[in-house]
Order: sequence, then structure tokens, then C-alpha cells
Amino acid sequence: MWNQTVLQKIIHEKMSDYSLVIASNREPYRHVFADGKHRIQREPGGLVTALDPVMQAAQGTWVALGSGEDDRQVLDEHGKVMLPPEHPAYALRRVFLNKEVLRGYYDGYSNEGLWPLCHIAYTRPVFREADWQSYLKANKVFADTILEEVGNQKAFVWIHDFHLILAGKYLKAANAANLITAFFLHIPWPNPEVFQICPQKKEILEGFLSYDMIGFQIRYHADNFLATVDRELETKIDREKISIWYQNRETLVRAFPVSVDFEAISNHAGSSEAQKAVKRIRHDYGIGKAKLVISVDRIDYTKGIPDRLRAIDLFFDKHPEFKEKIVFFQIGQPSRVHLERFRQLNNEINSLVDEINWKHSQGAWSPIIFTRSYIPYQNILALYRDAEVCIVSALHDGMNLVAKEFIAARSNATGTLILSRFAGSARELPEAILINPYDTESFAGAIYEALTLSPEDKQKKMQKMRETIAQQNIYRWVGKVLSQLLKFEFQEE
Repeated sequence: MWNQTVLQKIIHEKMSDYSLVIASNREPYRHVFADGKHRIQREPGGLVTALDPVMQAAQGTWVALGSGEDDRQVLDEHGKVMLPPEHPAYALRRVFLNKEVLRGYYDGYSNEGLWPLCHIAYTRPVFREADWQSYLKANKVFADTILEEVGNQKAFVWIHDFHLILAGKYLKAANAANLITAFFLHIPWPNPEVFQICPQKKEILEGFLSYDMIGFQIRYHADNFLATVDRELETKIDREKISIWYQNRETLVRAFPVSVDFEAISNHAGSSEAQKAVKRIRHDYGIGKAKLVISVDRIDYTKGIPDRLRAIDLFFDKHPEFKEKIVFFQIGQPSRVHLERFRQLNNEINSLVDEINWKHSQGAWSPIIFTRSYIPYQNILALYRDAEVCIVSALHDGMNLVAKEFIAARSNATGTLILSRFAGSARELPEAILINPYDTESFAGAIYEALTLSPEDKQKKMQKMRETIAQQNIYRWVGKVLSQLLKFEFQEE
């Protein structure tokens, strides 16, 4: 089985002449000043979940946007800090943008334009020329930082997600023959009809085709991309090799479903420290001995939180016998709070939680606990292990690693996963209770099914899903990517 040791061996044997640099908008850890102290916080989201253990194994350099209040203060003379804090293994080099560029690049083009364009969540994309110019500037800053970091040494540069599609264009323009470049898109890719909405569609596609390889979460998204390129650009598509020739350059196109560090999550979630953390959280939030149903999301309209709350409301309407016996614990991590659509979402969620709790509460018990407070990642893993049910009800998602983290945490082979059919992870986890999050009636029925499933059926489903995630873990994912780029034979272990 692939693990950190196997990956380290591959990197040592096959990449000894290369340095590894990855780049993403989101940094893995941020430094903040809280409660009178300097603290470090692990950032939320699937990208960090996937790449942090990879970088610990590879011991390369991560280039990312600095976002914490104390991020500048901890850097050395080269703009770097070693991470993770408990066992420093790789360097984080932070990029900083001025407020005008940041607003246009991140809030504007990335999150008001590309994000809704790629997600079928019925939010209209907004494209502004000023935002596009900021997007270009930010991508060039990242590319220049990478080139400065690499210098003349041979390097494998791996760019991540929709914020940095054009970084490859600037790397290519530098004629850096010492670089092998790859791009991975963590979100869905739309069909050609939807992508036509983008005013800069040609420039975006040319950005993709600046890389030696581009990866998508699932084959469906890769096929959408091939169809889009076929419609929009004069290219030669090799359907057998699955590659695109454009302007005398070949780009491989692959589907690589991203995963998690199964072994590390499983070990921590079952530890005595995790059990103590659960006891503290249950006490602090007044959960008591009630069974826990958990959801963990960024507060984003693609995650389907309002639809989930309505299903919970209907569940209690139909099954009042569960009142005081279960608690729905929603961890909602704030996201993109400067944007109006996200402020509207926050207001909608607050209203629904208040309404449902007022309607169904009895005595000191309320059905929903919704917290936006920062909860350390290790404690979230402990809660996964403790929960009776985990709900992942995204309206549209590239993968969604919460589902895989929950399974990895269930070393006791119990617990039930309710999973949206519109998350990429549903294709690998058919044993989960699959739902259409738009169908409130069946969603409420799925909650009841999850809570009344026999122990034997729970164990059978969970064991099968754990076998899948154990085999298809994060290290195997990276091994497949490297084997494609570095042209060595991928060995299954």
C-alpha cells in the first residue's frame, strides 16, 4: 500500500535531480494574533487536507498567498517559514498582494467569475475587465516568485486550482527549460455551453495548455475540458493518448481523484488525545450524551447548507421521537465574507438555524448547534470518530474530502455517511447513502435511514468504504501524477 515512506522513496529515486515546488492561492497555515498570543492555525479546505501530508513527505517548497495578520512577522530573510510547526519538513514561501489587486483577483475574477461559472449552483458569474487585469497581475506575481525560488535548478512545479490558471503562461514565457509543469483543478469543469459565458475564454484555455499536464478530479470533468478545447481552439486532440497539441506543444489531460492521508487520520482519530478532545467539545457546546450528526463546510453556496437545514427541519417534523436524542453539529468556516452573495448566504443560514431551533427545541436541548469558531483540525478528526452520522450535501463539488476524512477517521468501522450524488467522491463511495440535496423529502428520509440502519449494515458499508480510501490514498494520488510527468512506470503496492 502507498504511504509516506513509499512516496519518499519514489521521490528520492526518481526525482533526485529535481526540486519540488507547489503553488496555490490558499496557504496551509496562517499566523494570527489571538487572545494576546501569536498562534498558528491550519487552514480549512480540501486543498490543504490533500497537499500538507504530501509536502511533509516531499520536503519541497510551497508558494502561497499570505493571509494571516502575523504572516509577515514570522518569515526569514528569504520570505519563508518552515512547516508544519510541530515537525518542520517543508518551506512555505508567502506571496503578498496589495488590496486593489487582491480584491480584483480573488474576490472578483476568481470568486465572482470562475467559481460560479464552474459550479452548477445557480449563481450568475460576474466578469469585470478590472478584475481580469488584477487576475493577470496576481498570476504573474506567483510565476515570478516561483522562477526566483527555482533559479537554474531543475524543478517540478505543480500549480493548484482556479486562482492560478495563468501562472503556467508566465512560466512558459520565461523559456525555463529546467521546469516540468503541472496544473490540478480541484473544482468541477463546466460543459462547453456554460464555459462560453467567460469573456476571456481563449486566454483561460491557453493558460491551461501552457502546462505539461493538467489534472481533474474525475473523468467527466476531463471530458468536459476536452470538449471545450475542441470547440474553442484550433487544436489536435489525441483521444488515445488523451492529450492536446496546441501551438507545437503537447499537454496531457488526466483524471486523478484526490484523496486523504488515510493512515494518519485513522491513527489520530482513535487516539486517547482525540477521545479527550471529544469530551471537552461535548461539554463546551452542551451536547451531553446525545448522538452526534456532523457536517463540516466552508460557508459557501455550493455546499448546500440551507438545503441541509431544511431537510433537518422536515426530519424532526416527521420523526419527533428523535428530539433530545440527537444533535446536528455544523462547523461552518467563514469564507469570502466581502462578497454580497456570501453575506446573503450567512444571513439565510442564521435565519434558518434560529427558526428551526425555536420550532423544535425542548428544555435545554436545541436540534442544531452551528459554530463558526475555529476548531483545530485534529479536534475535527476526533469529532468524525465520535459522530453517528456525517452529512456531505454539496450541490456541486469537485471531490469533497470531508467524506473521505470521515471514513478514514472511523477506525471502529461504525458510523454512516450521507453523501450528495453531485460530489466527486460519490463516484468512489457508492456504499454511502447517496442523496439529491435538492429533494428535501428524500433527504429527510436519508437522515432517518442513517440513524436506524442496523449495526451490521453500518459496519459492512463502512468497512468497504475504508478499504477504498485506504487503497486510493493521497500518496497513491501523488505517485500517479509523478509517474505521468516523469515518465516512469507506476508501481501498485
